[in-house]
Amino acid sequence: MVHIRNIALPDFPLLLAPMEDVSDPPFRAVCKEGGADLMYTEFISSEGLIRAAAKSRQKLDVFDYERPIGIQLFGSDVETMGECARISTEAGPDLIDINYGCPVKQVACRGAGAALLRDIPKMVEMTSAVVKATHLPVTVKTRLGWDDSTKNVEDVAERLQDVGIEALTVHGRTRVQMYKGEADWDLIGRIKNNPRIKIPIFGNGDIDSPQKAVEYKNRYGVDGVMIGRAAIGYPWIFREVKHFNATGELLAPPTVEERVQACRMHFEKSLEWKGPRAGVFEMRRHYAQYFRGLEGARQWRTRLVDTNDPAEIHAIMDEIIAAEPVLVG
Repeated sequence: MVHIRNIALPDFPLLLAPMEDVSDPPFRAVCKEGGADLMYTEFISSEGLIRAAAKSRQKLDVFDYERPIGIQLFGSDVETMGECARISTEAGPDLIDINYGCPVKQVACRGAGAALLRDIPKMVEMTSAVVKATHLPVTVKTRLGWDDSTKNVEDVAERLQDVGIEALTVHGRTRVQMYKGEADWDLIGRIKNNPRIKIPIFGNGDIDSPQKAVEYKNRYGVDGVMIGRAAIGYPWIFREVKHFNATGELLAPPTVEERVQACRMHFEKSLEWKGPRAGVFEMRRHYAQYFRGLEGARQWRTRLVDTNDPAEIHAIMDEIIAAEPVLVG
């Protein structure tokens, strides 16, 4: 088993990446059902949390069926991050995660997320403040470095372990790369094989198939992998990786009924958590992914996004099952 202090995870655990505007409780519910072993909230702005901004406060919502679940924080001020760790602890997660990897301008240009990769002493100070502010395990997600000339994640891993983090996830790109190009896992493997490193090391980046997940496990020796974009509309990626890792065989793709059941569960949780108006509206971004590759998928999606009536949406989903569309791509 893999342990993050008192959190016991299975061998080669699969983590759901925290994705802004995606990894909310409804999405996490279907991924947990699909086999995710550890999940995180969307990242939460420390400044927003201190101001008691409604959106930031709502992101603190965690539920027992999600456990183990981590709350992920980002910010640029050391003292504020410590205070937010205390607030987040009161929400009852299993761990606190710090985001040092987000590359988007509105985060990095404010000195948060991946920007801390250009100021390692401040990153260490901030991490230490968060560790001291909570009794929960603290983990970190980061990148290889700011750019190709500053791939400093090996040093970062040692220094953050020294101030008390209990697991590290590394995305195999620099901030400058954003999400372009192929993720480079060589440094991730070197961190895992560093004899000084005693904490679990999880790899992230381009894990989009069971074969790749197991190949990277064997090649780089990571304790587990974090999956992000490949899980959007396809929560079965987790069970498929687990089955392939255990047997070397690929599972059959989900049936039409399984796709509709997962989409319906996501929709119902969305209504429950966000309310009928926002729940219907924000679910629209997910239909294309759930029904991708099915014959007639475009017409189903068009009908689903053109209505605001939950009963009609359920009826359309019933029609999809009855039509038994074939997988064409």
